[in-house]
Amino acid sequence: MTAPTTIAAADLAALRWVQDHARGDAVVTGARLLSHAGEHAAAWIGTGLLGAALDRRRRPAWLVATGAVVAAHGASVVLKRVARRHRPLDHRVQVRVAVPSRWSMPSSHATSTTAAAVVFAPLLGVPTWPLVPAMAASRLVLGVHYPSDVTAGALLGAATAVVARRTATRLGVR
Repeated sequence: MTAPTTIAAADLAALRWVQDHARGDAVVTGARLLSHAGEHAAAWIGTGLLGAALDRRRRPAWLVATGAVVAAHGASVVLKRVARRHRPLDHRVQVRVAVPSRWSMPSSHATSTTAAAVVFAPLLGVPTWPLVPAMAASRLVLGVHYPSDVTAGALLGAATAVVARRTATRLGVR
């Protein structure tokens, strides 16, 4: 077996394990709710715009943070078209939600959620990191991504958020 074949087999095995162990109406319903909230980064963009509207003193920081989420999401969409990895096609994987495209790498949901968790945490003053594993797991429960897709998305989202925060700091936006 070649290394890519071994990795692909492990990816599929991990996805199937999650689907075998994360069953039940409540789990699937929760995963679908997260999926809908994260579609096109809508919940995170809405959070940022609401923060900018309500927190006038820190409006520039909210707008920069929201821009970071938009940039992360956009980067994931572009990378999907470059990577051109198909979503799970194995007959043993249950797909439990509709998707806007057939491409899966990286997960845009994981990308935008991670970016939002990083950039909104200091503005909200509450831990936002639990959103990241919750969103990542939801994509596996729903059968629309492999574990490596959500891992790549989380890394891309974190990197985008860090670059945006550093850039904002250099420009004097706090």
